[in-house]
Amino acid sequence: MHTLSHADVKTAADRIAGHVRPVTVAPGDADGVSFALELMQHTGSFKARGALNFLLAHREAGTLPAAGVTIASGGNAGLACAWAARGQGVPATVFLPTTAPGVKVERLRGYGAEVRLVGSEYAEALAACDAFASETGALASHAYDHPLIAAGAGTLLEEIQRGLPGLDTVVVSVGGGGLFAGVAAAARAHGVRVVAVEPENCRALHAALEAGRPVDVTVDSVAADSLGARRASAAALDAARQDHVRSVLVSDADIVRARRSLWDDRRLVVEHAAATAHAALGGAYRREPGERVAVVLCGANTDPSDLV
Repeated sequence: MHTLSHADVKTAADRIAGHVRPVTVAPGDADGVSFALELMQHTGSFKARGALNFLLAHREAGTLPAAGVTIASGGNAGLACAWAARGQGVPATVFLPTTAPGVKVERLRGYGAEVRLVGSEYAEALAACDAFASETGALASHAYDHPLIAAGAGTLLEEIQRGLPGLDTVVVSVGGGGLFAGVAAAARAHGVRVVAVEPENCRALHAALEAGRPVDVTVDSVAADSLGARRASAAALDAARQDHVRSVLVSDADIVRARRSLWDDRRLVVEHAAATAHAALGGAYRREPGERVAVVLCGANTDPSDLV
């Protein structure tokens, strides 16, 4: 396993500079709390960072095939992959579970991707994607379990830290762990703590910590379309064992409440996955007096009809 480093994140930051939108940081609901509005990123989520880093690295190495790229995704990673592939002039074939929100499927097609719906869970879509890559020679990307993907995601912390000098803690949602692993690698270099937040019933990272290795878990949460990885990456587990990291769980009720509050109080439309990080400040993670915290609102590819 490649041990993700701050140097990997810095290399990714240099590679994608000028191609992604720098994150906007806004004051939060309480003194010392800020929101990193990564929902404003290209494709509507942080995934654009890793997808672009992945494809540009392969372009530099001469390993980006004419057959293009393929990926299995709950939606957001597929959107990012399709967006990055379009920019590089190569085709993208995206495998999604049949449970993927319609809004993500339509946006994927809008980016020019070929969309294939397979199975009811991410793991089934991933198996179909792997078979497709073997048959066609397409470059297989991954939603989270690849050092280039995680390093690209980690560039977000570099930008947050520059915008918030003296930052103590960053709070991130966790599915398979790509964003978390990248952010944790950068955060350690800056002396920043990381709070990794999962839904109670999508706890792949929490279960890996308990078992001492990545294990399969049941996926059943309102945030499962984005955080529904059955197994956390080895890189995420390695990051979670570091002394600057804390792993917490939140209920679906807390996630729904946090998502609604972001709409009611700020008119921010976020995915349940993004609201998962915010939900942790409702009690799962209690700030120390004077602690300066940034909550990553990581995506907005959702149907807002249930907010009004």
